[in-house]
Amino acid sequence: MTDDQRFLRVDGSRLVDGSGTPVRLRGVGLGGWLNMENFITGYPANETLMRRAVREVLGEERYHRFFDRLLTVFFGEKDAAYLASLGLNCVRIPLNYRHFEDDQAPFEIIEEGFAHLDRVVDVCARHGLYTVLDLHAAPGCQNHHWHSDNPTHLPAFWEHRHFQDRLVNLWRVMAERYADNPWVAGYNLLNEPADPTGEIIGPFYARLVQAVREVDPRHILFLDGNTYSTRFDMFGEPWENTVYTCHDYALAGFVYGGPYPGYTEGVWVDRDQLERKFLERSEYQRRTGTPIWVGEFGPVYTGDPERDEQRYQILRDQLDIYDAHEAGWSLWTYKDVGLQGLVHLAPDSPYARRFGDFMAKKARLGADHWGSTDEGIKHIMDPLHAFMDEQFPDYDPYPFGRRKYTEDLVRHILFSQPLTVEYAELFRGLGEEELDELADSFAFASCVRRERLAEILAERCRPQQEADSSGARRAG
Repeated sequence: MTDDQRFLRVDGSRLVDGSGTPVRLRGVGLGGWLNMENFITGYPANETLMRRAVREVLGEERYHRFFDRLLTVFFGEKDAAYLASLGLNCVRIPLNYRHFEDDQAPFEIIEEGFAHLDRVVDVCARHGLYTVLDLHAAPGCQNHHWHSDNPTHLPAFWEHRHFQDRLVNLWRVMAERYADNPWVAGYNLLNEPADPTGEIIGPFYARLVQAVREVDPRHILFLDGNTYSTRFDMFGEPWENTVYTCHDYALAGFVYGGPYPGYTEGVWVDRDQLERKFLERSEYQRRTGTPIWVGEFGPVYTGDPERDEQRYQILRDQLDIYDAHEAGWSLWTYKDVGLQGLVHLAPDSPYARRFGDFMAKKARLGADHWGSTDEGIKHIMDPLHAFMDEQFPDYDPYPFGRRKYTEDLVRHILFSQPLTVEYAELFRGLGEEELDELADSFAFASCVRRERLAEILAERCRPQQEADSSGARRAG
């Protein structure tokens, strides 16, 4: 197949390659790599705050040595080969803008930032894996949470034209760089935007799409809806060669989720409820006849065999629903310390031994949104929630209401930010060899595979590959 034939494009409700063969993207998100997240690699708070604290302890030279090695070993040939062996065909790559631009030098591109990204795009290509470049953390932070590297609870991106200008400029640079690469399936321009007014996101997307198309008219654009990619009311007629991506996390699959089927936060969650939420989140795509791609989904695993079996059932039910609607998907996430990853840290690894007690404290304090609950601090949180309910009964802040707002401020900012100092102190006194061993804990050969999850994904991908190939032959 030639490079031209490998390029993907939108054809009605499907993606096809240059020969017209349907291609349904099914893969994983590479969370925790060029956009680090607290629950994925075990640190507290947001990435920039953590990195600053670790740099103060290690000094410049050893700081760069550790993080460069971590980024190098986190994803390589063996990782790509493993994903391909399961029948997956796509890796969504979350990016933090800080690898490509410095806040102290806006609009000046850091060429060194592309070294790791180019390497992984090429590694994936060698193993037949398409990549989707996903801008996960934008200047000023496009949503309220840690995964946009936000140290606050406010998305300043939507309030300042300066931040928006910088993102437009960065995407023009990226699109020009990868314009001729057929293994890049497309550009996920902004992960989980959360424009509180709902008035800025539509015009901004129009501007961003036009800017990218001026330098790269060929690649697919993947556009997330507002409110963490669940609402699409800002879009009118769909743009050409564009996929509108929804995110579809199941309520019962969160760390605090209840039994399945069963109640979570007063909501009965079963297969019918999963399908209703999916249909709600994909209404725009189905109405406009555009491809459906679930950019993120996937339950959190608990270590309890009975509960985890329920989580696997959630996953199977969601995959059934996606297959019924011919939806592509990208599972969150590929590799982590043990909460969701298809591959995860070994319990006896140097990193787990060094940071295990710290991560247990972080969980006890409920100090990260995705990987912990308030079970250990209910004596603090319950009276505070009751006070907020009593004093501010009508307060319903965007995006997720009063209770989540309170938890974000107390657990995920007030408690988590001081923990960055404790995390950084665990690096003190480590030599170069010890730092290398910590980073190497995340290498594929050192990690543990979540075999049950791998079996479920492989079962879904291989039969579908055969069906797609058969359908293409009949169409030909």
